[in-house]
Amino acid sequence: MKKFGLLLIGGISAMILLSTIGPMIGFLVSLVLLYFIFKQFLKTDSTGGKIGLGIVGFFILMASIHNAPAIIGVVAAYVLYLVYKKWNENKRVIVKETDPFVNFEKQWNDINK
Repeated sequence: MKKFGLLLIGGISAMILLSTIGPMIGFLVSLVLLYFIFKQFLKTDSTGGKIGLGIVGFFILMASIHNAPAIIGVVAAYVLYLVYKKWNENKRVIVKETDPFVNFEKQWNDINK
């Protein structure tokens, strides 16, 4: 039942991730452009250049806000990662041995090494 729940959550998050790949790419491109425009804005000395870069930066900022559903895609990718980690988790089974001489043999082998 636990695996079925993980499969269901993983399937839903995979569908959400696939449906938001476009906005994620647009968000990434707009943020990279915004970064380079900001760097140029800080480098330039002319007032006209700063005004022009500020206007272009404002439009690209609006484009990046328009791609805000990409954040949902990032969250879906993180949930998919958590499901993957949980699915491949190894369960450790501790078996208590009732034979008292097994522990003695282990300790004896450790002493002889």
